[in-house]
Amino acid sequence: MTRDKNASDTAAPFAERFGALPAELADGEPGWLRALRKSGLARFQALGLPTPKLEAWKYTNLRPLEKAGFAPGAAADQTVSIDWVPTLVKDRPPKHRLVFVNGRLRPDYSGLGDLPAGVTLQPLATALAHDPGLIEGHLGRIARAEEQAMDQAMLALNSAFMEDGFVLKVGAGVALREPIEAVFIGGLGDRPLAYHPRNLILLDDNSQATLIECHVGLGQGSYLSNGATEVRVGQGAILRHVKVQAEAESGFHLNTTHVEVARDATYDAFGLSAGGQLARNEIAVRLNGTGAHCQLGGAYMVRGEQHCDNTTVIEHIAPQASSREVFKGVLDDKARAVFQGRIVVHRDAQQTDGHQLSKALLLSDGAEIDAKPELEIYADDVKCSHGATAGELDHDALFYLRARGIPEPAGRRLLIQAFLAEALEEIRAEEVRAALTGKIEDWLTKAERSPIEA
Repeated sequence: MTRDKNASDTAAPFAERFGALPAELADGEPGWLRALRKSGLARFQALGLPTPKLEAWKYTNLRPLEKAGFAPGAAADQTVSIDWVPTLVKDRPPKHRLVFVNGRLRPDYSGLGDLPAGVTLQPLATALAHDPGLIEGHLGRIARAEEQAMDQAMLALNSAFMEDGFVLKVGAGVALREPIEAVFIGGLGDRPLAYHPRNLILLDDNSQATLIECHVGLGQGSYLSNGATEVRVGQGAILRHVKVQAEAESGFHLNTTHVEVARDATYDAFGLSAGGQLARNEIAVRLNGTGAHCQLGGAYMVRGEQHCDNTTVIEHIAPQASSREVFKGVLDDKARAVFQGRIVVHRDAQQTDGHQLSKALLLSDGAEIDAKPELEIYADDVKCSHGATAGELDHDALFYLRARGIPEPAGRRLLIQAFLAEALEEIRAEEVRAALTGKIEDWLTKAERSPIEA
């Protein structure tokens, strides 16, 4: 991997502003965690902020982060009040919810019901302080910045400065019926803030859980959410992972998720992105066991000058594993989107079944999508496919609707909803699918207030 010889200079502003933080965070921490922070900071300083000169970042430029002057959050930031806490399924408030404001847990807005025996849910800061043995063998080992194919400078930065997040562990054979909800709220500060939430999800053999993440911006301030999540799905286990990204217009959202899936296990994930000045979601999945399955779905809606990047890598390590990946997006005005999806089939992963599809709907001449689907296959008995398309609204279909008395704005709305519906069909939980459909309708309602040009 070739880097700009001056790339490390881009790390200097972050290193200077956050320089004293690792020592402060590491005070009293176990040696393995101090080593993780130290190696993360050293690697970030060596790599610098990723630039478009790197293939993995060819279409996404992080230069605006250098100019923002982000500072770490402080305990004083937790004095801000919140009138309401967003939730995905409004008709049935979650029993188990952790709420983070500017990267730190707010116990006054959080609440945990009676968790089944064998289930542990706690803030990362609590686990680090009181139960480090629970996470020592996993944190920084599922997601290893130095061993990944994608440029992982932002993961390294997260490892250095992580303060809070959550740890979820579900014991063998336990089915967690109620979803876990984690809400991350940003933009509530009088200065540009950066925070680095770190999450760890561990499902033991034959367990099941549903996790819903909501990332929202409620204030007007500029902020950076640079998150990382590590997931291990044990043999025969099932994790359903839903993420909604609705950051404020001045927010930057960078998130890295690394997943390991064991024999006959399933990782079923769906992400909806509709906010932020710049957002990039990286997902790297390793199907390590025979019969492992990964389902990645995504929908994104961007307007104005928003930038949304979805970058994924699915590695088939073991035979007879399967993966399905469907991303669909709608772009208006001068918005830009990126889809980079790579399926890697290793030599021993015979009888792999992998499918990947990216579709984008461009509502204006100024919108742009950069799509880069890839297949990298080293086995000879596989069934794999990939595709990417981009186009505008079907004028014949719109004419058909207008000929039957449907006004043009309503017709456009129906066609856009139908386009995104294919991605939402991948969601099995009906109440979650209905909630995300509502998010799409809200976005379209706002668009109608500023009519889309034909």
